[in-house]
Amino acid sequence: MADSFITTNRFFDNKHYPRGFSRHGDFTIKEAQLLERLGQAFNELDTGKRAPQTEEEKLFVAVCRGEREPATPEEKVWTKYSSRINRPKRFHTLSGGKPQIDPSEDYTDTDD
Repeated sequence: MADSFITTNRFFDNKHYPRGFSRHGDFTIKEAQLLERLGQAFNELDTGKRAPQTEEEKLFVAVCRGEREPATPEEKVWTKYSSRINRPKRFHTLSGGKPQIDPSEDYTDTDD
């Protein structure tokens, strides 16, 4: 891996992880460090801005395209990151909405 994923820039995602990868709780400390250190190269390979130079990078691109399952720590953490940012946001509500009324039950007053 010495020649793979070479980058001089650190990777940050202020949109999805404004306090950093390690403070959000989705990633372990090792995964967060890996993303910060090599994430820029991962992102460039995934988006096609950079052509793969080594066999390891070619296998990484194949994982990004869904052609194979992730096997290395780099592939696993990028797959985990990608799945977290691409999923729809879940939201919770305190109201349960309108009460459901069963139309088969008659609630009219029949006592006269």
